[in-house]
Amino acid sequence: MPGSENKTITIGVPQETFPGEARVALIPDHIPPLVKAGMNVMIEKSTGTKAGFPDHKYTEKGASLAPSREELFKVSDVILQIRGLGANPENWKSDVAFYRRGQWLIGFFEPLAEPEEVARLAPREVTAFSMELMPRITRAQSMDALSSMATIAGYKAVLIAANTLPRMFPMSMTAAGTLTPAKVFVIGAGVAGLQAIAMAHRLGAMVKGYDIRPAVKEQVESLGAKFVELPLETSDSEDKGGYAKAMDEEFYRKQRALLAQAVADSHVVITTALVPGKQSPILITKEMVEGMAPGSVIIDLAAEKGGNCALTQPDKTIVINGVTIIGPVNIASSVPFHASQMYSKNIVTFLQYLLKDGKLAIDPNDEIVRETMVTRSGQIVNSRLRETLEKESASKSANG
Repeated sequence: MPGSENKTITIGVPQETFPGEARVALIPDHIPPLVKAGMNVMIEKSTGTKAGFPDHKYTEKGASLAPSREELFKVSDVILQIRGLGANPENWKSDVAFYRRGQWLIGFFEPLAEPEEVARLAPREVTAFSMELMPRITRAQSMDALSSMATIAGYKAVLIAANTLPRMFPMSMTAAGTLTPAKVFVIGAGVAGLQAIAMAHRLGAMVKGYDIRPAVKEQVESLGAKFVELPLETSDSEDKGGYAKAMDEEFYRKQRALLAQAVADSHVVITTALVPGKQSPILITKEMVEGMAPGSVIIDLAAEKGGNCALTQPDKTIVINGVTIIGPVNIASSVPFHASQMYSKNIVTFLQYLLKDGKLAIDPNDEIVRETMVTRSGQIVNSRLRETLEKESASKSANG
């Protein structure tokens, strides 16, 4: 275990290799607390450049530059990343060979979406912590990286919509007449949805919000939006961790029918409905798109997981009957400076939480540790990951 032999712990931050990824897992301003705690911090060259953090900013704060990526992995006890194996499907193989027994990995791994890929970590005998499994409890709020990235996504979604829509967002009284405000409908009032609602309201749009959890009505209305209420049974729509649960197809069929009018009345629709480890539910059908006015815009923040709109194409912009459908992927990376700042704060807070008397320690009875740790000592230790693997195995067996 890192730090178990009274040796100085080395924190390594490699450059991200996922195509288009501009974020960095650790920013210069968050290095001094680690150095003060007696750790060494090593950065791969040019790691933070795309996010606006040049190498000299890191060295000024006490970090050293690794002579090579291989050397960084070789000497680091703890690796901090944005996208590790599972969340980096194209380039993960180049790093797996560098992993060594007892090394700690902290980052996004997408264990519920890519369970078989993440399971490859176990034979390397690394201890891996997946940031997206952080439980949504009060004492873990400062470590909740998913919420941080969702904040960025909600903000940017509204800017993309405003830039695409062929009309202004706010009402304006001019000598040429009154310009009516744009109508924005946000589906899903989680962190991304609430941020989108707040941003659209600040820009002067008439905003409506919807979520299957009626408990968020007060939050939506507090941001200046109208809450759309649908006559649906939603008592079982949220799991114990605070995340949305997948509902059955009959529920989604009724939901789509009731949402159709609100969608048709909107100039902008922003969808944010995600279910951890599953394909995004289809909330907007082809027929619903056809019912929207030409010039309308759909921003599908669930595009990476299939999309909430049946016509969404990930990482593409398409136009159907005059309606523009945008499926942004890795949207947080489009605001890399502040996305990195927020993620770095989350991951450093988590790292410091794991420190006990200057050493990195594991308390398997601690909820935060138990929920985020996916592999240890050659074993898959996360119950949610094991269940997902078992379901996939059973599904494959059933299908021959």
